[in-house]
Amino acid sequence: MTTNVTNEAQISFRKLWASDTAALKAHLLRLDPESRRMRFGTPVSDYFIGQYAQNALGGHSVAHGYFVDGVLRGVAELRGFRGVAGGEAEAAFSVEKDFQNRGIGTELFGRTVLAARNRGISKLFVNFLSQNARMQAIARKFDAVVTYDSDGGHAQIEAPRANPLSMWKEALTDGQDIANSVMQTTTRALRSA
Repeated sequence: MTTNVTNEAQISFRKLWASDTAALKAHLLRLDPESRRMRFGTPVSDYFIGQYAQNALGGHSVAHGYFVDGVLRGVAELRGFRGVAGGEAEAAFSVEKDFQNRGIGTELFGRTVLAARNRGISKLFVNFLSQNARMQAIARKFDAVVTYDSDGGHAQIEAPRANPLSMWKEALTDGQDIANSVMQTTTRALRSA
């Protein structure tokens, strides 16, 4: 049997699960110092990242990842103030330096806004350092109200109510993402065989 496999990078987006904790930790550790500071609002240690990653994925959050050849390179996290069902939530993002300025943050943000909407979250907040121009630009693409104070910048999005179409869109996207991940894993296995 002949398999036609190209050498192009395999790119995918998908939700992260608790089993992705090690991949999340590795991603956050690969962030350059500036990207790490932009993500957490201050310089943080490797130890901090290990502890953070250990508790980041679970029922209290929804996270989406951007993968290149099976390696996690970007993450968006949605964390509710009282769990991820209704009320208000905060979003946070990180994309490794070599993958920035490619629309990845915008794609991750869109998935995060949709997840918030479908979980009944009416207000979505993003906090960022005032010099984080990328995050400000992404937030404005989604009609966020951006304000500044002594702590930096804040973006707020009023999420519309979920409807059958928004629920269908998330379910369809999740299904496509899983199918792509399975195909890519199979392709990588065939390449190494």
